[in-house]
Amino acid sequence: MIELNNVSAAYPLPGGEKREILSGLSLSIDRGEMVYLIGPTGSGKTTLLRMLYMDAPPTAGYVRVADFRSDRMKAKDLPFLRRSVGIVFQDFQLLPDRDVYENVAFALYVTGKSGRSVRNRVLHVLSWVGLSHKRRRYPHELSGGEQQRVVIARAIVNEPWVILADEPTGNLDPAVADDIQRLFLNLHSQGMTILMATHDYRLVQKYPARTLAVADGQVQEVDPATLNS
Repeated sequence: MIELNNVSAAYPLPGGEKREILSGLSLSIDRGEMVYLIGPTGSGKTTLLRMLYMDAPPTAGYVRVADFRSDRMKAKDLPFLRRSVGIVFQDFQLLPDRDVYENVAFALYVTGKSGRSVRNRVLHVLSWVGLSHKRRRYPHELSGGEQQRVVIARAIVNEPWVILADEPTGNLDPAVADDIQRLFLNLHSQGMTILMATHDYRLVQKYPARTLAVADGQVQEVDPATLNS
């Protein structure tokens, strides 16, 4: 489902030099796997996720998500990739002037869908995340956990192949974080491929899965039980 082949990524510095974030990185994630991506701030976790939804091309090597490869992508292919990848952000990125229903429906409208099929699908995913009763509320009227549930509903409404989650519980208290994590585990149990960047080692140990640690530009597989929460 996901492959990184000899991938490097670098950021330009003010003096004209470049700072390498990832170097010669190769890894693969199979269809239906759940994988944690851990590492300190600035280690490259977010950069890696951005490469997977083709928001930040690698400076060397290639990234593949299902049938899409970064070195073969054309501009016209990008919308199809984005529909195949559900993205969950830490800072929610909900539209403040639209209610819960409209925030989720927007992900379908941009693909050209309309009418009853949109309504049925949106109501279905809102029911699944437990927010049917708040579909006419606006983001500022929701708690942090509820907003993250809306983000998850928006991410899955197009029935993607894979979910990329960037610190999805980073702003939530432990009890709410557990609730959100259980939603991801439910998705995984239904066959969804999930790659989750997180610094919450407590969650990784409580709900163990394959864990990859990013450090010094490389990725190493680690045992969740050895992490210091």
